[in-house]
Amino acid sequence: MLRIAICDDEEKQLKQTAELLNTYLQSRPDLQGQVELFPSGGSLLERVEEDRSFDLYVLDILMPELSGIDTGRRLRTLGEGGEIIYLTSSNDFAADSYDVRAFFYLLKPVEQGKLFHVLDGAVEKLNRRRSSAIVIATVDGPRRILLEHIRYVERVGRCVRYYCTDGTVDSQTIRVSFREMAAPLLADQRFCLCGASFVLNFQHVTGVNGQTALLDNGQAVTLPRSAATEFKKAWGNYWLEERNTW
Repeated sequence: MLRIAICDDEEKQLKQTAELLNTYLQSRPDLQGQVELFPSGGSLLERVEEDRSFDLYVLDILMPELSGIDTGRRLRTLGEGGEIIYLTSSNDFAADSYDVRAFFYLLKPVEQGKLFHVLDGAVEKLNRRRSSAIVIATVDGPRRILLEHIRYVERVGRCVRYYCTDGTVDSQTIRVSFREMAAPLLADQRFCLCGASFVLNFQHVTGVNGQTALLDNGQAVTLPRSAATEFKKAWGNYWLEERNTW
């Protein structure tokens, strides 16, 4: 099920965008989806904070009180990893949309064919993320973890600890090097080895300040001094490549 949130302060535009999204879903019979409408960034954030996450956010940028860019930043701070597509009548916010890791930026009036093409790309990306996982041997048996749920990983004593969006998972006692244990993660471009026994997921890093990596749950992680500069460069390159791959 694809959960889609549409946010626009103009009622007419909100309904028009909803019609486009429903037409898109009807034209893709293999894709099950549900659309919810929000007249403001504040109402959307309240819904997310209560109990609802979305896979895709279609946001207007020019809204009173809380703009689409500010709403996107808040969503990332809340740990929301859904894809964001911005719709706007102004071309002045492209750089800001990059800051919130938006999937795409479309100018109004939106052409149906262009929007559907962008939506296909977003769905494809979501499906890739949903299917990428690793299986960890724990004391309670094998545990499958989606890569997108892993914020970072470190060696703790004789096990590897996975810090995930829904808690932590400890591996059984390891008998190989940390790097060998981390190899399945490092094969994915989202993950970066920092020092000898620490791996971070770029997807959950919202900023880098000196030796500190800021995560989307508000946590601050200290990077090894020798790795901080290279990590910041790699993190910036990751998001640049993410934006240019589509």
